[in-house]
Parts: sequence; structure tokens; C-alpha cells
Amino acid sequence: MSEVRFDVPGRVALVTGGGSGIGRAIALGLAGIGIHVGIGDKDPDRVAGATAAIESCGSRAHGVVADVGHRDEVRRLVTDVGTRLGAIDILVNCAGIFPRSSVLEMSEEEWDRTSATNVKSVFLASQAVLPAMIARKWGRIISITSGLGMTGAPRGAHYAASKGGINALTRSLAREVVDDGINVNAIAPGLTDTPMMRGANSPEYIASVTNTMPGRKLGQPEDVVGLALFLVSEGARHISGQVIALRG
Repeated sequence: MSEVRFDVPGRVALVTGGGSGIGRAIALGLAGIGIHVGIGDKDPDRVAGATAAIESCGSRAHGVVADVGHRDEVRRLVTDVGTRLGAIDILVNCAGIFPRSSVLEMSEEEWDRTSATNVKSVFLASQAVLPAMIARKWGRIISITSGLGMTGAPRGAHYAASKGGINALTRSLAREVVDDGINVNAIAPGLTDTPMMRGANSPEYIASVTNTMPGRKLGQPEDVVGLALFLVSEGARHISGQVIALRG
């Protein structure tokens, strides 16, 4: 019986939205098991901080300031990371925004910006990294989605629609690349204590949801890391096209 390996040292990962929150936590988790990590984020300070933290784990890192809702920015990000760290084996799509407005109040610009950041970015980044993954017959793509993609979100229809789009894209892409040794999955955390979540919700709403959660505690970004590390490992080679809820 062959040994199942749960570590993949020496691989190269790209984490979009990796400067803070869940993206940063996953980036550090990947670095902790010997994976070299590229970071893409719109905020230069967050990029610098995450890159330094990854290097402190002993892995190589490269940070790029980029808006992953635009094709040219994504292509530049993938090229820069590939040049500095090597061909990308693992893509983690964490970039996301959650502005609040009702459908009646929502501007077309806000709808487009939310869709571009949250779901178009997943398409663009996946498309950019796939040729090299297919050539090597190995790859992992993980996207962070949300249960709101199934339930809907009052004053957040654009966010919920984008997350529902990630779910459908994940299942569809998984079927396209299954014979190329590439696994495509999504993780749907519950309410998680990140800057984006705090900015999107009132303290009263956060408190009310927290009171219904196990242990009456918000999820933490680090709670997502273990599942992400499993999904990039050889132990998960038979898991693809799944949207996995992670809600405590």
C-alpha cells in the first residue's frame, strides 16, 4: 500500500486577496508546510506585511499589488510570481469585497465592481494558471465562497450572486480539468472575524449571529487553514468539484 502524503513542500502557490483575513491566514499556513507563496492584493502595506510574514516562516515569497478584477492585472500578477518563485502549482482565490446596498439602491458600478472582484477574478486567475498546471498534470485551485451564495443576502444581492457564481464555476471547471490531474474546490466559511466582515455588518448583527454559533464564538481566519492545507495535499487527490461548508 503506497503512503499518502499530506505535505507538498517545494510547491508554489498564489493567493489572491492574500494581504489580510482568510487569504493571509492560508498563505501563512502554506508557507508553514514548505510551500513558496506569491501574494496578490490591492493594498501595498498589506502586501508588504504578508510577504514579510511568509518569509519569516522560512519560505520564499513575492508580493504584487494588483486588482484581480482586471485581466491585465491578473496576467501581470501570474507572470511576476512565476518569474520569481516558479510555475504556480496552487491557486487560492480569496479576493473579495462586500459593499452593502439594496437592489433598488445599488448602482451598476457597484454591481460590476463586486462581480469583478469576487467571481470574475476567480475565472481570470484560474484561466491564467491552468496552462502550466495542465502541462505538468498537477494542480490545485481553491476558492473562498460563502453560504450566502445559497441563501441570499438582504442588502447584498451582488455579493450573494458572486458567491453563487463561484460555486457553479468551481463545479464546472472541476469537470473540465479532472483528467489533467487538477483538483478544483471551494470552501464556504461561516461568519469569520475579518476586516471585510466587520466592514460589511453592524456590531448588532455580528453579535446576534455570534450568539447562535457553537461556543458563541466567531470563526477565525485560522480556522480555514487546516481544510485548505488538506485540499492541496495528495490526501485530497480524489476530491474535486466540491463546495465544502466550514461553520463550526
